[in-house]
Amino acid sequence: MRHSTLVPADLLRNVVAAEPARPLVTFYDDASGERVEFSAKTFDNWVAKTANLLVDGLDAEPGETATLALPPHWQTAVWLFACWSAGVTAEVVAEEPMAAVRLAGRETVGLSLHALGAPLQMCPPGVVDYALEVRSYGDRFAPYVPIDPDAPALITETGSVTKTTLSGTELVRQGTQAATDWGLDARSRVLVDMRFTTLSGLLAGLIAPIAAGGSVIICRNLDKVLLERRISVEHVTAVAGETSSGSVHRLA
Repeated sequence: MRHSTLVPADLLRNVVAAEPARPLVTFYDDASGERVEFSAKTFDNWVAKTANLLVDGLDAEPGETATLALPPHWQTAVWLFACWSAGVTAEVVAEEPMAAVRLAGRETVGLSLHALGAPLQMCPPGVVDYALEVRSYGDRFAPYVPIDPDAPALITETGSVTKTTLSGTELVRQGTQAATDWGLDARSRVLVDMRFTTLSGLLAGLIAPIAAGGSVIICRNLDKVLLERRISVEHVTAVAGETSSGSVHRLA
């Protein structure tokens, strides 16, 4: 299949098909001390469950926009790929007091951001608790209609106030090109210290590594004192972000 026909969800499917048991997404929150790791297959199962929740539980339709008010987190990565699997346009914005996903102002999904997916301690009225709802949905997903590769897939910041919309094919093209420019491959392990609210953050911290068949270590509240040890323990080959390290190169 040529890159011109690929959509972002295809990048994940390619990794799962190649090495389903290999670690794909590792998540750290240094404020809470949490660490969790997902194989390609397990991460894909979460994506499928979330896409089924979007379509069957929240009645999301292709072309609709989901606003993700979420920090750097494994669940943010799941929601991005779930949106792209369902043909929903994803817009990632700065985290709000409650981490949430909103569909055109009519549905709000609240996320606890617990590393292992625990439910909200207090769920406000009218808010869907992601952790409680998502587990009941199937871990395989197939869209009802084919995903249009030229339809909008992402709304992202390209400057301090400027936003742009990218199609699925454009996002794949830029991610694949970035992977080539940075020399990423299936052995790459990218430590991510960037937000997903900008195109550069998404490319360096998620799309390019997965397009290359590599893996990511997403860090929230990164304690820089732990950086060099984490690079060693996690076999990091590159860092996405402003974090300084003399042992690996920085992507963006």
